[in-house]
Amino acid sequence: MKVAVVGATGLVGTILLKVLEEQNFPVTELIPVATEKSVGKEIKYMGKSYKIVSMEDAIRQKPDLALFSAGGNTSLQWAPEFAKVGTVVIDNSSAWRMDPDKKLIVPEINADALTADDKIIANPNCSTIQMVMALAPLHKMYGVRRIVVSTYQSVTGTGAKALQQLEDENIGKSTEMVYNYPIHRNVIPQCDVFTDNGYTKEEMKMVNETRKILRDDSIRITSTTVRVPVKGGHSEAVNVELGKEFTIEDIRSLLEKTPGIKVVDDPATNQYPMPIHAEGKDDVFVGRIRRDDSQPNTLNLWIVADNLRKGAATNAVQIASWMVKHHLVGKQKA
Repeated sequence: MKVAVVGATGLVGTILLKVLEEQNFPVTELIPVATEKSVGKEIKYMGKSYKIVSMEDAIRQKPDLALFSAGGNTSLQWAPEFAKVGTVVIDNSSAWRMDPDKKLIVPEINADALTADDKIIANPNCSTIQMVMALAPLHKMYGVRRIVVSTYQSVTGTGAKALQQLEDENIGKSTEMVYNYPIHRNVIPQCDVFTDNGYTKEEMKMVNETRKILRDDSIRITSTTVRVPVKGGHSEAVNVELGKEFTIEDIRSLLEKTPGIKVVDDPATNQYPMPIHAEGKDDVFVGRIRRDDSQPNTLNLWIVADNLRKGAATNAVQIASWMVKHHLVGKQKA
């Protein structure tokens, strides 16, 4: 299979290549794509060197699959051009997520919606992915009525320059300010830009994308997203009201049986999920599972995942793998 990775030199792009290699994805020809200033440079994949090419060159080669991680504007401009030559695009930006004609996919939840006609497929926001992974089985069993979520998001969610800001500030070095304020020894209650309703774009992504993935516009959701001085891994405190009575034992059992979820929840031995343990892993970790005694049918969860892996690269590769398995991409289509 001929596979293009668009944004191959970025934070998510490098993880995409790593995940493709780890999962032994059937790449017969790799086409790494990056900005014009990177064209001609080389990257390594499976022990071989590959030259970075331009967007136009990649399209001329008509890849079967293009994994995009190059920002919304790039995707809006170029994803349709790849689709025109028959390439299936899986896009990691926010460009297509809420387009009513595009699927927004977390494979464990709604891959069944995919068809051979889907040429541009949206990868959800990293914070949304880890939350819906934990909530989807609860929604199926009990019905999710309302979600109150507060996030603790790492700087890699912003990109390489934000990570550099944190590392420079850690050693007292002057640096390019990606955030409006220092992130070292600080917490910034703003992820992305503010919208007219007083919420940030990130907060509204969690609202709108969750409803679309769970296929239920009736779920009431409110979100506060916060940037914290952590290198990698997002954490979320989630309060969820269900439609039926439950026991904590049943909730824990249900989550333990859910593929892609790992329950780490033993207060007696101080066991709970943390970003330091999630880094480099593909699972979504859930702990601090407890009843909210302030109102009926409500519980609290603490959800942690590596935002560059399941929150981005791994989910995209899982979508691609599902499509290969079901003969929706590549030569199998014939």
